[in-house]
Amino acid sequence: MRLSKLLEGISCKVLNGDLEVEINAICFDSRKVGKGDVFVAQRGAHVDGHTYIDKAVMQGAVAVVCEEVTGEKHVGVIYVVVENSSEALGWMASRYYGEPSREMKLVGVTGTNGKTTTATLLYEMAKLMGEKAGLLSTVCNYVGEQKVPSTHTTPDALEINALMRQMVDAGCRYCFMEVSSHAADQRRVSGLYFDGAIFSNITHDHLDYHKTFRAYIEAKKGFFDRLPESAFALTNADDKNGLVMLQNTKARKYTYSYKRLADFTGKIIEKHLDGMLLNLSGSEVWVKFTGDFNAYNLLAVYAAARLLGDWDEAEIVRVMSMLVPVSGRFETMLSSQGVMAIVDYAHTPDALENVLGTIAGLKRDGLVITVVGAGGDRDRTKRPEMAAAACKWSDRVILTSDNPRSEDPVAIIEDMRQGVSREDSDKVLSITDRKEAIKTALMLARQGDIVLVAGKGHEDYQEIKGVKHHFDDKEVIKEIFKL
Repeated sequence: MRLSKLLEGISCKVLNGDLEVEINAICFDSRKVGKGDVFVAQRGAHVDGHTYIDKAVMQGAVAVVCEEVTGEKHVGVIYVVVENSSEALGWMASRYYGEPSREMKLVGVTGTNGKTTTATLLYEMAKLMGEKAGLLSTVCNYVGEQKVPSTHTTPDALEINALMRQMVDAGCRYCFMEVSSHAADQRRVSGLYFDGAIFSNITHDHLDYHKTFRAYIEAKKGFFDRLPESAFALTNADDKNGLVMLQNTKARKYTYSYKRLADFTGKIIEKHLDGMLLNLSGSEVWVKFTGDFNAYNLLAVYAAARLLGDWDEAEIVRVMSMLVPVSGRFETMLSSQGVMAIVDYAHTPDALENVLGTIAGLKRDGLVITVVGAGGDRDRTKRPEMAAAACKWSDRVILTSDNPRSEDPVAIIEDMRQGVSREDSDKVLSITDRKEAIKTALMLARQGDIVLVAGKGHEDYQEIKGVKHHFDDKEVIKEIFKL
């Protein structure tokens, strides 16, 4: 494709060269640049691509898109200066793959908690409606029925568009994707044509990247600010920042709520460990989910399905009763001795409180034992809050490793212990080895007790000193339960 076509509609300044040159591929990683490629120099959180411009040229780049030319200009190389390289990359990637997002109905889901569940359930709903759909999520990406492993909540702009092109070529009419705050801030979703956006909630997370809670909110709000008039913007009116998302959007504005007047309202009629009876905007439906947090996810799914405008309301309600929980999200297992184990991805203080609050509302006479850790190389400020949340709602707590990454797991647990009060200290154990921690919790449990293993959910690995080792909470529990 010609460079001029890739840059169409992007405000830029051409320093030298002919934009009619044919481009072989787009690269933002200098190590992957080949002859005839265009190199896009991005400013990242840890690395500045501008320092690799010379290397990219030496490897065969015929054009460079950057925010400034930092060194000498190479003869025969086209230099194009843009205001934001990451924004330009998004639009260039979309053009390179033939703007696949225009050929499907694309819905993005953002928020601290509930993104995976909401996006995945919309994907499952489309399939149950007889449609082909794609999914971009933390757990896994899907091109129709084909599973494509995911490495980030939201892939880079080139990977997103490559996957969407595969979806279109496979006959997908819909695509549902998680949009993380990192992805919105880094413009990984620029150049995509969204038909709708959903906001679930916002709580303490990712402050290692965003630095302040205000910046975290602004990153998510920026996604809504850039929506087109033709899209719908659906927000949780019960979250105190929910309406903030709608302040500057050009999209059609809608709200959902369990507590106040909204465009889509819900009510929890009955709660059980194996499901709930919900009223969704006047229609009653039994769902195979439990917990207030899941009630919100399901109301968002119902509202988005209505707003897509392709399916009959009665059919939407019927299909909602067929949906099943997402892997690693409040998954339950029962031992022959009557001990219930629950695996959940809860890895923020709010998510942990939501899950434990749900368990507290459903348990009878037994104890609640919680196994929880915190990730290394991530937001340290939430570590004591995680421990405090676990102590508040549990009878016993075992602090353990999550993904320590490059950090010392003992030091992470010590950070968590700062959130344990003197009164709670007697009910808290620290066991660094996660398998031993789970084993100990299940050994302590008696008939009627509930053991929550939180933090990793669907993940089937542990990252220790930069190396990924196979580890699956569910496998460990099943092995101990002899299931």
